Amino acid sequence: MAFTIGMIGLGAKMAKADGVVTENEIRAFKRVFHVPQSDLATVARVFNLAKQDVAGFETYARQIARLFETKSEILEDVLDGLFHIAKADDAFHPGEHGFLRRVAAIFGFSEADFARIQARHADVPDDPYPILGLPHNAPMEEVRKRYRDLVREHHPDRHIADGVPEEMVEIATRRLQKINEAYDRIMEMAA
Repeated sequence: MAFTIGMIGLGAKMAKADGVVTENEIRAFKRVFHVPQSDLATVARVFNLAKQDVAGFETYARQIARLFETKSEILEDVLDGLFHIAKADDAFHPGEHGFLRRVAAIFGFSEADFARIQARHADVPDDPYPILGLPHNAPMEEVRKRYRDLVREHHPDRHIADGVPEEMVEIATRRLQKINEAYDRIMEMAA
């Protein structure tokens, strides 16, 4: 329950981070955080209350962070979901960037971790290295090792085995796709 309330509040405040909550952001929230029809009215009340302003988002972030280990895959899933909401109106506002950066810090992610997570959300990432969290001069052996580690760490099957909600499995699947695309691009560039 704490996770659900925290996610609703954090998602609503993410939508408000650029100053206005759009229908696209509300639809993105619903896609990322599936809400059973029976709970829709309750979720709508909590969402509408939370979206009044951005103030207090840190409380929701800390509430969620306390439920998981620092930098866990679930917390990364939450950030991915928040990025999805932020991008829903086809603009990435500085307020949204600051919001996401602060949530990432509360979740225990470093600036380098945040850059890696953010790189996955670029429409056309020109540079695949940040997605894998590697410098451009990383040797191919290190690239392969990092790729295997990321696949093992973020594979959706781990979420399924842990009984994570379906929407988080979908986020992990999209994340793994971005990791695979970045690795493939690096391999193409090296050939």
